[in-house]
Amino acid sequence: MTIYEARAIGPGTLKELRTADDAGRPCVPYTAAEGGDPLRCCLRGAEPGERIALVSYAPLRRWAAETWARPGAYDEQGPVFIHADDCEGPSEDRAGYPFSRAGALRTVRRYNAEGEIVGGRLLEIPADEERGYDEAFAEAFADPEVALVHVRAVEYGCFHFEVRARRER
Repeated sequence: MTIYEARAIGPGTLKELRTADDAGRPCVPYTAAEGGDPLRCCLRGAEPGERIALVSYAPLRRWAAETWARPGAYDEQGPVFIHADDCEGPSEDRAGYPFSRAGALRTVRRYNAEGEIVGGRLLEIPADEERGYDEAFAEAFADPEVALVHVRAVEYGCFHFEVRARRER
């Protein structure tokens, strides 16, 4: 059985982003007024009153540094929300995929081991949100060239989360 894992931004990267983001700008924390901002550190919406920051993040560049890939022109950076201070990451009992809402539009972008885009698709999240994502990820990882997938919002192009496939026995 294949499990598709939605991955949050890791603790080491978060520590760096809380000092300077991937565009070289300092982190500027603020207090979330209304909440709901999609936090990429713990894969949930911010609560009103939490200290958060909007930083520039280059997910493919970070992955490439770990794997020696060379994404070239596919290296992108964009805005993501994170907690301004340490957080515990995603909840162990979190169910389903983060930032999922039936009817929302997402891009499911596929990358090969070199960090090059090898395809993608538009996903309108169906009423059965988890099944919709699972089908999109199964389609993506059916291509043996696909090493990882990024899920992004269509409206703003924001990076939501990275997905990797793992087999369980």
